[in-house]
Amino acid sequence: MSRPSGAALQPYEARPYREGVGVALLNRDDLVFVGQRIDQTAEAWQMPQGGIDPGEDPLKAALREMEEEIGVSPSLAEVIAESRGWLSYDLPPALADKVWNGRYRGQRQKWYLLRFLGKDSDINIATAHPEFKEWRWQPFRSLPDMIVPFKRPIYEMIVAEFIDKVRT
Repeated sequence: MSRPSGAALQPYEARPYREGVGVALLNRDDLVFVGQRIDQTAEAWQMPQGGIDPGEDPLKAALREMEEEIGVSPSLAEVIAESRGWLSYDLPPALADKVWNGRYRGQRQKWYLLRFLGKDSDINIATAHPEFKEWRWQPFRSLPDMIVPFKRPIYEMIVAEFIDKVRT
């Protein structure tokens, strides 16, 4: 739903968080999938993530987002862990005015740690609506150093919460 042209934005502090999910997908060597977004020029990498559809279960949303963004079928992943709570991040105010038609100040996400059961050739970022221009496997602990600065705190929380289940 678009904001009508010329419609006033709600004040930043009053905007709600968009409900979302994220996927930390580990391969057999406990390296995590990261992709470089198509819409970024900066050297920033992220894990698959996206919104929850109305009435959708968060785990089902995470599996759907994984398949939509990187072509990995839910049958090729098993759940290792789920974040204890919801993790939030704020968009910078200028970006919040542009993203999601200015309706949200950031995202509130449930994160899942998944084990990838497939082969690298099962990953396909050339999806119907591509989000990534390239991808790679990365040590899990390095995630906060790879993300855009405003998402760094949430990636630090993800690493802290899941690190005891990861060997790298």
